[in-house]
Order: sequence, then structure tokens, then C-alpha cells
Amino acid sequence: MTRFGLIRHAHSLWNGEQRVQGQKNSPLSEPGREMATAWGKQLRGLPWNRILISDLGRVKETGKLINESLHLPMHTDSRLREQDWGEWSGLEFAELLDRRQDVFSRQQQRGWDFRPPGGESRHEVLVRSQAALKEAARQWPGEKILVITHEGVLKCLVYHLCGLKFLPSEQPLVKGYRLHLLQVCKQTLLLEKANLLDLLTVHGAEPTAIF
Repeated sequence: MTRFGLIRHAHSLWNGEQRVQGQKNSPLSEPGREMATAWGKQLRGLPWNRILISDLGRVKETGKLINESLHLPMHTDSRLREQDWGEWSGLEFAELLDRRQDVFSRQQQRGWDFRPPGGESRHEVLVRSQAALKEAARQWPGEKILVITHEGVLKCLVYHLCGLKFLPSEQPLVKGYRLHLLQVCKQTLLLEKANLLDLLTVHGAEPTAIF
């Protein structure tokens, strides 16, 4: 059994501007860099064996800052990228909702088939991110791996494992800046615990009872 602790990247400039990032990139904001540095100190008390990250810049920057405290082997996998939002990438959310409200609302009602124009569906994100974790489990059996990825990827994995349809009528499940614990056992992906650790409120304490 291989276990994974999943988190999203720290706060970026486009997060602050309320823009759709998708597979485009913006660097971490100053608060985001401080966040990532603090997360490294908070997570170093756990028995991680390595770090696995998305290949997008904001995640690489987050991983580098976290690893200043953890000093672990770090690997990238493009299958852990954020959902491709196609033509909507780079737009402010307010502009998206103002100018494309009808199209956006129709897409939201499609659940797992939500697909921005020129982008990819949530189901496609799920398939590739599951494949990345299962391959990591084959490559590093029995290890505990910190995975740094994106909110869209986290939602796809957790919502699937909880049997959700990814519809607007469902209660939001994935909370911001939490650590989620998953495992792969005999090539089956399982959810141990969602929203296990609030990275914004532990105030530097090193958790010791997750694994």
C-alpha cells in the first residue's frame, strides 16, 4: 500500500486577481511564498519518503519552498496539472460570469463532462491524475508521498472517491488549503480522509498523528 498526502499549490498572483489559471501560470504571491515556507515547517514532522508535483510553475515554486524544510527527492508529473480551461484561461471570473454566464451555467450542469471551450473535461482530469498516482504506487510501493497539485485535480479525485456527480446542487466537499489522505492498495485508489489537516491554522505545529 502506498499512501499519498495531497495539497494544492500556495496562493498565486492570479489567485489574488480572481483569474482562471488552468494550465497557464502566474508566480506565487508574496503571501503564497510565505505560505509554502510555513507548510514545509509544518509537514516536516511527518514520515514522507518523497514529493510528487505537477509540472506547472506555481506548483514547482511551492514544492521548492516546502522542500527547503523536508529535503526529499522531488519528481514532476504533467498528469497532475490543473484542468485545461481552454479559451477561458486567463479570464477574470467576474468577466467569465458576466459575458459567458449562459455557457458557463450549461457546462456546470454537465457535472463530470464540464468542459470549457477548447479545454478538457473533469473526467479527463480524473483519468490522468488517477493514472499518475497508480503509477507512483507501482514505482514506490509502501512509501508515503507528498503530492503538490491543483484544486481542480484535488476535487476530481476526492469527488470521484466520494461518489459525487460534480453538480452545483451538491454541497462543496473539498475545503481550501487542506491536506487530503489517499492510498493505492493493489492498484485501487481509495480515500482515507478528506480535509485532514488545515494548513492555514496549524500555526507552525508539526503534525505527528496523520499516518
